[in-house]
Amino acid sequence: MTTRAVPPPLQIREHRLANGLRLFLILDQTAPVAAVNIWYHVGSKDERTGRTGFAHLFEHLMFQGSENVSKAEHLTLVESIGGEGNATTWLDRTNYFATVPAEWVELILWMEADRLATLLTALDQANLDNQRDVVKNEKRSSYDNQPYGGAYIELFALAYPQGHPYHHPTIGSMEDLDAASLEDVREFFRTWYAPNNAVLTVVGDIDGDEIIAAVERHFGTIPANQVLPAHPDLTLAAPLGGEIRKTIYDKVPEARVHFAFRAPVLSSPLIPAIEIAMQILAGGKGSRLYRRLVRDEQVAQDISLSLLPFVGGASLIVGAATVRPGSANAAVEAAFLQELERLAADGPTPAELERAQALTESEELLVRSDPEELADAVGMYATLLNDPGRINRDLALALAVTADQVQTAARLFVKENRIVLWYLPEVGT
Repeated sequence: MTTRAVPPPLQIREHRLANGLRLFLILDQTAPVAAVNIWYHVGSKDERTGRTGFAHLFEHLMFQGSENVSKAEHLTLVESIGGEGNATTWLDRTNYFATVPAEWVELILWMEADRLATLLTALDQANLDNQRDVVKNEKRSSYDNQPYGGAYIELFALAYPQGHPYHHPTIGSMEDLDAASLEDVREFFRTWYAPNNAVLTVVGDIDGDEIIAAVERHFGTIPANQVLPAHPDLTLAAPLGGEIRKTIYDKVPEARVHFAFRAPVLSSPLIPAIEIAMQILAGGKGSRLYRRLVRDEQVAQDISLSLLPFVGGASLIVGAATVRPGSANAAVEAAFLQELERLAADGPTPAELERAQALTESEELLVRSDPEELADAVGMYATLLNDPGRINRDLALALAVTADQVQTAARLFVKENRIVLWYLPEVGT
């Protein structure tokens, strides 16, 4: 097996403000750009019953103006200086990010601080109503009217029991959003959008001392939330307990099967082996699933399998295969599951393990070469694991994975831990 050298560790500089904001800096002079990424430790898991969708709603509201930045001006300013920015929401977090020419990094810091400190001055009923409609349109276009668009919503509802914080979708219930008052939404912001619930990461062609001074200047006077609530209990009272199956007839072009399996949480030592198993099974055209289902037997048009890591309860492995016209649905499901079971029974070959680790190495090095990706990874580890230095261990952990560990990871694919969701074309479509 090829011996691969792990690159030298990234030098991560940390600074903590008196109000609890954590700042992480990485100098990268490869290009004259800087990435600013702020993670708030709030996601859909932190929403109350009857008040879902608030975390995702703020992904939109945060671009609707603050005391010194007018409605929609945030992204307009970013784009006007040759940068790009966006935001995402997920079960465990919400993050906002921008990559700009390095000389403009303080503008981004100022705008992020301004909306953290003063967003509520601009949040009125008109803004709330407008963005509530935007979210509804997003749900219609991305979920309701998109073939297979509801698959993750269905899989999460099956994998996590009613009442568990991961059970409901991140986009939330439209009925809950309709019922939300302006004060409900303001209270969510006051609760979770606080400097002591945030991690700010800046990566690029920067002067560390200048960035620290700018962050102190813009964020330092924002008060902490002294009564920041605990995150909800994510404990799962019982294992999945047996195969769960569901079939949905919808306006889809072809039949597609989706799979899900519960997996250990993000901090588990088994995670690197699970990631290597994903590469062996579905990492590109040389993977087991692609070779068998798409290339050799030609029963599927496409395949996928990946890990969605979460901080508590259980992570989720999700996969899918779209049936090729003329092929039998049962043959696709059987072939997919047989490859998972074969990896659990026999483990990987030396060549498969080496290929998977080479692919993982390539992906890790790409993250290190991209300031935006690197800032995001550091923010993730700092927010969810309180371990920003994990970025320096990821590759070594992946390269140290053994065949036995991959085989152990593949034993998650037992029938008792399996969800099978079929989308079938409606009769007459």
